[in-house]
Amino acid sequence: MKVLVYGAGVLGSLLSARLYEAGHDVSLLARGERLAALRQYGVQLAEEDSPAVRRVPVPVVENPAGGYDLIAVLVRTHQVDAVLESLAGLGGDVLFLLNWAGGAEPLGTVIGHERVLLGFPAAGGTMDGDVVRHRAAHVMTRRVAMPVGEPDGSTTPRLERIVRAFRTAGINAKAEPRMDAWLKTHAAFEVPLGQAVHAAGGPVALAGDPDAVRGMLHLMRENLAALPAPPVPRGFVVLRTLPEGTLVALLRRFLRSATAVHSGLSDSSPAAAAELDRLAEQMRAWVRAGGR
Repeated sequence: MKVLVYGAGVLGSLLSARLYEAGHDVSLLARGERLAALRQYGVQLAEEDSPAVRRVPVPVVENPAGGYDLIAVLVRTHQVDAVLESLAGLGGDVLFLLNWAGGAEPLGTVIGHERVLLGFPAAGGTMDGDVVRHRAAHVMTRRVAMPVGEPDGSTTPRLERIVRAFRTAGINAKAEPRMDAWLKTHAAFEVPLGQAVHAAGGPVALAGDPDAVRGMLHLMRENLAALPAPPVPRGFVVLRTLPEGTLVALLRRFLRSATAVHSGLSDSSPAAAAELDRLAEQMRAWVRAGGR
């Protein structure tokens, strides 16, 4: 499969390295200083605090030529509009692996509805200079599978082909029949969480303020109540059903955990704030429209 990975950050670097090592014809799109570093060193990977750095010689491009079977887009939510314009002139199916609560319609309007697939990357890590640092269990192989789906929920040959290609590359992918609902459920949880963490000054600081955690939980519940069907994944239903005191205690424990501290929750960069603002905007628009 000929693949263009659009986005050379943590997630795009991890995905492209996995697919390249599995024998796929992969190109990684990058620009500026990131492009120069990738051309010189390849994708550099290291496990957490390990001094050992592994280099994967993924081909890198600045101006893609087209002719791809699949374009995997891994950028921040607020960057999608700019990306769409550049994708309009490239052929191939386009899999958006990102935070997105805006539905498939605005994506398809620009690049063609028949090209769009939705998904969410099940991986995490940080950039240490030009080195991607990740947990060994988080190179897209976590127990929680990476969901990928058609906007209309159908099972198509291309979806099966993509899932199969990812799995053969060691990426724990699965076909998700309610991918749009999955993304909206995730946003219903993530937007209040991200906003509360940012206001508190970090996940640990938020954990120390039970009233703020309680307020965050109320917003999560309001968002989830706007969903027209049970949340996807169904595990989020506990945010509706468990007693408030129990949930506040569980959320405070999570906020103090290594997972929360070393995840994107601690990212206070302008880019992270812009992404959260765009996702919140999409969520508000969707709730105002009555969940349609």
